[in-house]
Amino acid sequence: MMRTAMRDLGLAPDLVLVSPSRRTMKTLEALEPWDDAPLVDQVDSLYLGGPAQLLAVLHEVAETVRSVLLIGHNPGLHELALALAGSAPPATEARLRGKFPTAALAEFMVSGLWGDVGQRTTNLVRLVTPAELRGG
Repeated sequence: MMRTAMRDLGLAPDLVLVSPSRRTMKTLEALEPWDDAPLVDQVDSLYLGGPAQLLAVLHEVAETVRSVLLIGHNPGLHELALALAGSAPPATEARLRGKFPTAALAEFMVSGLWGDVGQRTTNLVRLVTPAELRGG
């Protein structure tokens, strides 16, 4: 479902940063095959990492990378998404504050360099949840 939604939205990462856990690797497998295969990097610090660790991983992304998919764990991913929401549309931000379910997708627009990613350089574009994709 999410694979189709990402394709329909034109979301094709250049780089996938994934926690080495079995659950996150299954999530990655569910997104394959890719139309244009991204570079995939297992990052140990994503395993149950808090928002500071996740942000540090993003800060290390090469500046030549245009788009990144981060596959990790809650509550860290949810807390990071909240911290980076920026000037999101109010309804989208309210949904994000409410819940960030397993397999949710938060799309952010980043202005500037990966090393500068933070609240002032990101905006939440959309939040897609599995329940929405199932029509519920």
